Amino acid sequence: MNIKTKLRLGLGILVAMIVLLVALSVVNLQILTATEPTSPAAGPGLYRALIWVLVVGAFSIIIGVVLLLLLPGSINKPIHELANGIQEIANHNYAKRLYLKSQEFVEVSHNFNRMAKRLEDYHASTLSKMMASKKFMETIINSVREPIIGLDNEMNVAFINDEALNIINLTREEIIMKSAKEVALHNDLLRRLVRELVDTEKSDSHTKSEPLKIYADNKESYFQMNSMPITQMDKDGVTPKQQGYVIMLKNITEFKELDSAKTTFISTVSHELKTPISAIMMSLQLLEDERVGSLNEEQTELAKSIQDNSERLLNITSELLNMTQVESGKLQLKPRVTKPIELIEYAIKANRVQAEKFKIQIEVQYPEEKIGRLFVDSEKIAWVLTNLLSNAIRYSYENGRIIIGARQSDDGYIEMFVQDFGRGIDPRYHKSIFDHYFRVPGTKVQGSGLGLSISKDFVEAHGGTLSIQSELGKGCCFIMRLKV
Repeated sequence: MNIKTKLRLGLGILVAMIVLLVALSVVNLQILTATEPTSPAAGPGLYRALIWVLVVGAFSIIIGVVLLLLLPGSINKPIHELANGIQEIANHNYAKRLYLKSQEFVEVSHNFNRMAKRLEDYHASTLSKMMASKKFMETIINSVREPIIGLDNEMNVAFINDEALNIINLTREEIIMKSAKEVALHNDLLRRLVRELVDTEKSDSHTKSEPLKIYADNKESYFQMNSMPITQMDKDGVTPKQQGYVIMLKNITEFKELDSAKTTFISTVSHELKTPISAIMMSLQLLEDERVGSLNEEQTELAKSIQDNSERLLNITSELLNMTQVESGKLQLKPRVTKPIELIEYAIKANRVQAEKFKIQIEVQYPEEKIGRLFVDSEKIAWVLTNLLSNAIRYSYENGRIIIGARQSDDGYIEMFVQDFGRGIDPRYHKSIFDHYFRVPGTKVQGSGLGLSISKDFVEAHGGTLSIQSELGKGCCFIMRLKV
């Protein structure tokens, strides 16, 4: 029976009972009106009329109450079942089916069940594909021989391969879908990785961090950490939306061992070369001594050439030794209180002969007011200033000028600078010039390409910075900043 029939039947019964009640009342009223009040039949007639009215009225009330209780429920029940079915589908319960008997909802039930069946089949096929894809991705990730960890935006571990589990020393159940920050409270390596990731995000820096020293494969190993955000297109298909992060660790133990071997080799060779070079220079001094015998003009030129090349070799070996000290971590600082002017005077004195050779005028800019003193290894910082001033002389034009000086900044640093007015350095190479063995393309001046990199290492070992300001055709200004 459909809803329309139910409503018609219910209303029809109510109307019929009301009509019956009214008709009964009218008939009895007419009978009572026609009967004399003093007649013996008046009393029983009135009694019968009341009984009939009460019975029919009570019956009408009962029917009305029954219809009131049952009719709305019979109408609301299929609608409620349909709403519940839709809610179940919305909650991904595609196994839900409806069996509504109301005529209007038979077709609705049939269509609903068809839709649910198709959704269930689609979900089953999609889920199986997703599970297969997930399994395939897990196989690929586990086949990578480098540790990989995936995090979502809330820093929960979304995936991790076996190599990462091995070095972190955790099981998959202990970390997967767990908060990396919470697990890191009891795991030192994971704590370092999370901290590096957070620091990288805050500084928005893409520079490589220092290698991590990890005990793995029953030996000390070195890993280089790299991290990158995971993004996918938003609903509009254009805007990228971040979904998490991937941490990758590259095993660089082999390269670290090779680098260590290279450093040891360079250190040994450089140290061994200093002795014969010193012997050559001593022999040159003996040759130039007139008590041994005078040299002709050609011999003097040859001796001068040997001396120049010997000094150049000695400088290169000294630079190599300094570099190996930094790379091996054996750089030892012996700080003492030093005035900046003392370091500047040392650098000028060490380069005076070279400046006179190229007719370079060196100007000193030093504030008249008293500036602070430095607590540094004076030999190392003096070496840096000497190297910067030597470079400035070599790259300046003949009869040019160079400015060397110091000043105190408002943020508690002392800045020492060397400025030349030569050809300058292209801004493209401002970072590369501090790399080992790098030389600006097209440079004709001889050099090892180590001076600036060693200078930067020395300054940074003191907690300072070494930077460059330069434009082509306007010379260079190297600025060294050290804490007072």
